[in-house]
Order: sequence, then C-alpha cells, then structure tokens
Amino acid sequence: MGTKVGNLHSVSAQASSLPPACFEAQRWFVVCARPHCEKRAYAHLKNQGFSCFVPLHLKTVRHSRQFRSVQAPLFPRYLFVKLDLERDRWRSVLGTQGVSALIMEGERPKPVRPGVVETLLAAADAAGLIGRPPELRIGAAVRLQTGPLAGLVGELLTLDENGRVSVLMSLLGSPTIVRSTRLGLVPAA
Repeated sequence: MGTKVGNLHSVSAQASSLPPACFEAQRWFVVCARPHCEKRAYAHLKNQGFSCFVPLHLKTVRHSRQFRSVQAPLFPRYLFVKLDLERDRWRSVLGTQGVSALIMEGERPKPVRPGVVETLLAAADAAGLIGRPPELRIGAAVRLQTGPLAGLVGELLTLDENGRVSVLMSLLGSPTIVRSTRLGLVPAA
C-alpha cells in the first residue's frame, strides 16, 4: 500500500515487488479534476489501482477574521497519475468520479516530461508538502507574511514546539509583542 500524506496518499509502494523492466513503459500523466475535487479524484483513482500524486503546499486562509494554514493542492484542479498506455485501461480514468479530463495530445494522453514529477516527489516532505518553511533563529529579524501586519519586520523572541511564535515589533512608535504561527514568518533579508 502507499504511505499516508495528509488526507492523500503518495505513490504506491507496490512497485518494489516487481522487476524494473515492468515499469519502463510507465509514465506520469496529468489529470484535470473537477473544481475542488482533487481529493475525490485521487481516492477513486487509487481505488482503481492507479498510482497517483497530488503535490500539496500550505496555504493561509482567512475566514471570519481568522487566519489558518491549510494543506492545498500546489496545482489546483490537477493531479498526476502513472500509467502504461499499452497495459492499463487508461480510458477508465476519464470516467472516474472527480475527474474532468486527461491532458491529451491527439487521441492519446500526453505524458509529463521525465523528471518533472520525480522532482516534485523528491521535494515533498513526509507529509507530502512541497516547500518547507525556512529555519528561524531566536533574535533574528523576521517578516510577517499573513494577517493584518503582513509585510512588517520584527525580532523573533520565542518559538515553541507547537509552532507558536512571539515577535517584537515597533507599532506606532512603541514596542509591541505580536503572537502568530511559525508558518506566517520568513527570515527578513
């Protein structure tokens, strides 16, 4: 079976039991999902036995004056599926729930250039997220990326194991401690 990546699974580990010659014809192809149906398309393709990959990133969402970070597809509406066009029943992908289309070249699906998906897989961490947050040091200058103070620079005071931070900022001429999440900060360069 595959390894769990948030609510999505990474590429199936079934490949390890078969000889490498079996996979020479397998290539990655791009699946276009219906709007906000990447997870549904992914789950149904996995249930059909296809190897799939949905690259994720952390996205800050504002709702009811609150900011929170959520996992979202790096390429909204798109995911990758590994197929052997001669062996697999690739047309069944088109009838899968949540799938809108396969990117085609004429009558056949168009493969992704070799190395593109592999690079994304290599860049993904254990949770399947692309782009890890940069390392922060206590006392270093940091820039807020989210919230009403986005773009302002301050000094990092604390950083706890739960990802909560305290930043000393100068607001209206007086020093103020601002509390935020670790994901909303980057080193100020």
